[in-house]
Amino acid sequence: MSTPLENWVEESARLTRPSKIVWCDGSQSEFESLADEMLRDGTFLDLNPHTYPRCYLHRSNPNDVARTEGLTFICSTRKEDAGPTNNWMAPAEAKEKVRPLFHAAMKGRTMYVVPYIMGPANSPYSKIGVELTDSPYVVASMRIMSRMGKVALDQLGNSADFVPGLHSLGDLNPERRFILHFPEERLIWSVGSGYGGNALLGKKCFALRIASWMAREQGWMAEHMLILGLEDPSGKVTYMAAAFPSACGKTNLAMMVSALESQGYRVWTVGDDIAWMHVAADGTLRAINPEAGFFGVAPGTNAKTNPNVMAALRHDTIFTNVGLTSSREPWWEGMDANAPNGLMDWHGKPYSADQTAAAHPNSRYTVPAAQSPSISPHWEDPAGVPISALIFGGRRARVAPLVYESRDWRHGVFVGATMASETTAAATGAVGVTRRDPMAMLPFCGYNMADYFGHWLAMEPKLKNPPKIFHVNWFRRGADGKFLWPGYGENVRVLKWMLERIEGRTAADDTPIGFVPTASSLTLDGLRISRETLAELLRVDGGDWAEEEKATGEFFAKFGARLPAAIHHEHRALGERLSRASVGAR
Repeated sequence: MSTPLENWVEESARLTRPSKIVWCDGSQSEFESLADEMLRDGTFLDLNPHTYPRCYLHRSNPNDVARTEGLTFICSTRKEDAGPTNNWMAPAEAKEKVRPLFHAAMKGRTMYVVPYIMGPANSPYSKIGVELTDSPYVVASMRIMSRMGKVALDQLGNSADFVPGLHSLGDLNPERRFILHFPEERLIWSVGSGYGGNALLGKKCFALRIASWMAREQGWMAEHMLILGLEDPSGKVTYMAAAFPSACGKTNLAMMVSALESQGYRVWTVGDDIAWMHVAADGTLRAINPEAGFFGVAPGTNAKTNPNVMAALRHDTIFTNVGLTSSREPWWEGMDANAPNGLMDWHGKPYSADQTAAAHPNSRYTVPAAQSPSISPHWEDPAGVPISALIFGGRRARVAPLVYESRDWRHGVFVGATMASETTAAATGAVGVTRRDPMAMLPFCGYNMADYFGHWLAMEPKLKNPPKIFHVNWFRRGADGKFLWPGYGENVRVLKWMLERIEGRTAADDTPIGFVPTASSLTLDGLRISRETLAELLRVDGGDWAEEEKATGEFFAKFGARLPAAIHHEHRALGERLSRASVGAR
């Protein structure tokens, strides 16, 4: 008798008509066979075997280089359940519109059946997905990004408890490109794109959009968050999760080489992008990293910004849309001071200095997490790691100070809900525009964001000791337009202040927006930073924040009566505190 998985594979094959079907086992020999096939057809280019052994370069179609948010839909039965920040299509309409694009889409191609586990294989919090795809690049990438193959199939057995995802490259025409999520069915359809965020269905599609819907139903949290551990001089490790929009330094923070390592403060990496968090029996919030690899932005990554990932990606890594040197090594802007002679750009053409970039601004590396020198010994702990702090942040040239602490959980949810950041190249569209991105989940929340805020608020009573909630801004600029804070490894100084706040042993100033470090409470020894610069980094400008409070109200108005009363309350309270501070300053 056929299993639910076998039935679905047969049904999908009848629709897409592949020339053959391959069930992936995740083995090394299978990967090598796939790599050989892609080398032959030009999907992969092999890199220097001496300096980058078992590494490959993949070049995308130029029209397929980032997430396409405008073509990404939540297909819930009711439009209001998708909410005003998601694109919505009725399930029947979506299937009627997109099913024809899958008709015979795999003709002449192989359908790969990719069973995978999101999360450690032996964790009770992990989930199983199965992706059907005609892209060997996707198969190779999913092998890095998840626990893929036999381990997942064995765990699934005859069960129907898996998230099905159907993916086809189609003809890569943006006009016939759709990424559809059917949360009530826990089903994903993706056609017309081979880009990781659209095609690796275990990543944003399952681990955030579908999982966030599941998490609300089941009482846990699926968040766009890194997970790190801060070790102090006594050897104690305190775990923190942090949400930043894409290309805002999440991976660099998660894999940071601490500037205070000589003082005994070290950062351990648990995850760089997604956190699944559950309330343990003792009321502790615990987090697992559902992924097995890093899908990071290459430009700007170098030995200073992220030495750990630079060490990790020297072998067994897939690079996408980076430049290629004459010695067949990957290269991107920010890797070295100058582009080397004989460089080929991401299109495969000779690079010239008058070009804007050799690597695409959203070029990527896909590397196993275990290869990072900073990987935590507990990164695959089946129980997850206990979270003591939640951190929100984004790119703000003004307004937000270097760091501040929320007053309590409810105020912290408001802080996360009011997050804003300047857009980057990780998604199609204008770059450098400030947009609201609550909890860095705007592109990834699988349901109405007002209900999502409500879910965050509903978690508090379940938590014995709720994590403290902070906001950071590494990107504040001075009057000369230059960054005020050095960032990178120096960010550990801010994490140390958070740790001391968690433990109740450092000071803060009470401001209208929350608790800001006093000038003396940050550990700044060995760092060249003037008193004036520090004052500007920590300044809370009443005028700027009055504008922020107004813009926040306009954003919240989108959600109408569905916005939780507690969020309205926190918004009014912020306005009242700003008014009192303004009167007091006169």
